[in-house]
Amino acid sequence: MRQLLRDLLLFFERDLRIAATYRSPFILEAIEALFGAATFYYVARFVDSPALREALPQGETYFAYSLVGFVFFDYLNAALDTFDRSLQEARDTGTLEPLLVTQVTLPVMLIGSAFYPFAATTLRIAVYLGWAAVFFDFPLRTANWVAVGAVLLATLLAFSGLGVLSAAYLLLFKRGNPAKWFILGVSSIVSGMLFPVDILPRWLQLIAYLNPVTYALDAMRGTLLDGAGIFSIGRPLLILLAFGAVLLPVSVLVFSWVLGRTKVTGTLTHS
Repeated sequence: MRQLLRDLLLFFERDLRIAATYRSPFILEAIEALFGAATFYYVARFVDSPALREALPQGETYFAYSLVGFVFFDYLNAALDTFDRSLQEARDTGTLEPLLVTQVTLPVMLIGSAFYPFAATTLRIAVYLGWAAVFFDFPLRTANWVAVGAVLLATLLAFSGLGVLSAAYLLLFKRGNPAKWFILGVSSIVSGMLFPVDILPRWLQLIAYLNPVTYALDAMRGTLLDGAGIFSIGRPLLILLAFGAVLLPVSVLVFSWVLGRTKVTGTLTHS
């Protein structure tokens, strides 16, 4: 266990040192977060109507509803994109082969490569919500932070498998996985990101209720905006954990097979 934590911290330290050499993006992202929160606030004021308020969960404003959807998709995008980006950077810098011949196991390598990007995404989301609370009355005081953490962890476990599969696709075919962008595009419409699922046509509602992103967003809004506890969001949490329990092992097996194949064919570092 101690060795596992040491390996993960080494991965985190590596990525942190790389990020520290480019300090201006941190400041620019913080400023961008303020503009992003302001955009959602004023758009929400523009589109607010009695019909919209009736469609939203009771007591929620469209600003809070849409902002949670937006920052959640930042997390979802990190889960789908982090492994691709880490693999590409390691290949471009020539560190992929040396990393793979170390004694670090494949699951630890995958988790370690995602450790810093997920931490950075969490910090960026916190900045977004902080600006929204300070300047635009986002209701952070009602949040149940333990339950929020449980939802974020379940989300990462559920969707990181798709990110690992996407990295396997990149390793095998030397190009980005188009299915990743298809998943994000479909989920932006049929998951309740910016508008309630109930206003969709019936056939799209069916797709939405088959989409785990819908349950993750429901759980996130419940914990952030309504202070719901873990037991109150038990059903969506179980759905996310079940999704991850199936997909994560499968994705690691697929990635391991692809990695072995590229080693045999000598195409591991080919672009």
